[in-house]
Amino acid sequence: MEKLFLRGSEALALGAIDASVKFYAGYPITPQNDIPEFLSRELPKVGGKFVQAESEVAAINMLLGASACGLRVMTSSSSPGISLMQEGISYLSGSELPAVIVNVMRWGPGLGGIGASQGDYHQATKGGGHGDYFVPVFAPYSAQEMYDLIIRAFDVADKYRTPTMLLVDVMISLMKEKVIRRFEKRSEVKIKSWAFGKVKEGEQKIIKSLYLKGNDLERHNWKLYEKYKVMCEKEVIYESYLCDDAEIVLIGFGMVARIGKSAIDIARERNVKAGLFRPISLVPFPEKELEAISKKCKKFLVVEMNTGQMVHDIQRVLGKDIDISFYGKPSSYAPTPEELFYKIKEQI
Repeated sequence: MEKLFLRGSEALALGAIDASVKFYAGYPITPQNDIPEFLSRELPKVGGKFVQAESEVAAINMLLGASACGLRVMTSSSSPGISLMQEGISYLSGSELPAVIVNVMRWGPGLGGIGASQGDYHQATKGGGHGDYFVPVFAPYSAQEMYDLIIRAFDVADKYRTPTMLLVDVMISLMKEKVIRRFEKRSEVKIKSWAFGKVKEGEQKIIKSLYLKGNDLERHNWKLYEKYKVMCEKEVIYESYLCDDAEIVLIGFGMVARIGKSAIDIARERNVKAGLFRPISLVPFPEKELEAISKKCKKFLVVEMNTGQMVHDIQRVLGKDIDISFYGKPSSYAPTPEELFYKIKEQI
């Protein structure tokens, strides 16, 4: 175990190295450039390959080829760049190829701006590309979780043969904090029998996403869905903070949840019974865990740095009989703890 003082982006990149990433391809875009800068310097030192591709489209397709050869692979970008990668992510999913994709979110739509945003929730959690598939998505809220969750993302990617994503707030990426580097939790990368590599004479390996015969494509889509159902049982991560006796529960992910926790502390100091529910895995979403809280508490306040995206999932999960309010802030100025405390008080 080693204690370090790192920016979130550095913690994430170091976690990728500790997870034995062997191939990175990406294209520069603000505000995620700290990640490829770190990896361009450090990845070759541990025998990995770093490629600055000619575009985001090229980068994601390079991942497809490298993953098919059995390597642990990753890319990173920011919102418009992730949009360009969507077709490749769909191909990775259809071909059942593991890869890790990091999105350090910025404003949109279009070029938008380079400030903080959570406007890519729908893009990340609803597939983004064409076809029937689910990409596991994790949302860190600290530099420590940047390190821990990137390692988990590689493990989940290999376990289910699927691309996985980290949906990262700019502020988490740039802030500097203590990070514990846990050597004992490093991933053990196993040889992938399905991957290309050394092929014995007469052996044939096929990796594809094109199915034209009979019901082959239907069976393949159900196979992908069955994997997603297993993820829903085994890969859900969440945090519940002071929810047991709460009269109102604030729901947020990423940086908003971190600010929200401070707002809950203020509320408790002022005798307001408030709690926090934080989805860490956005896909699969912690539906059962949120439903369990709704058996005790009937008031919820969803806070996001967008005009309302996760709130649709909360409404879907909890139904019409629960009082659900929304506070959105689609700007680069994050809400303050005091601001969220007063929004909580307004709902009681």
